[in-house]
Amino acid sequence: MADKIALAPCNGMSPNGLVSRVAVGDCRKENEKAISICMCSTSADIEGKNDGMLKKYPIVAVNGCSGGCVNKILENRGIAVAKTVAVGEILESFDVSSKDPFRLDDDGEKCVEIIKNELNRTVSEL
Repeated sequence: MADKIALAPCNGMSPNGLVSRVAVGDCRKENEKAISICMCSTSADIEGKNDGMLKKYPIVAVNGCSGGCVNKILENRGIAVAKTVAVGEILESFDVSSKDPFRLDDDGEKCVEIIKNELNRTVSEL
């Protein structure tokens, strides 16, 4: 079992991208084993300066949409992903969805709670 698990949230401009980022932040607050990765920094790091850090802990890719950008960015850098959490797929089984990419309403907060719980389960399993 790893001492830390790195969560890599979607930075996309979709409602589920926002849910991804907030859920990762909330998970980090509640779970001392969870850390987060900035996907913008990872994308921009063409020299590979962050690669050592990115390979230090198992990474959970938290994709907001079906495009799977978090996985693609990490895979393009040669970074292995231990698990993928697909926000949209998880939320399909619940009767709630987020609608705004910039603000969370009550439904958005419910989505965050669902994804945060999934992330906490994932972190405890890895």
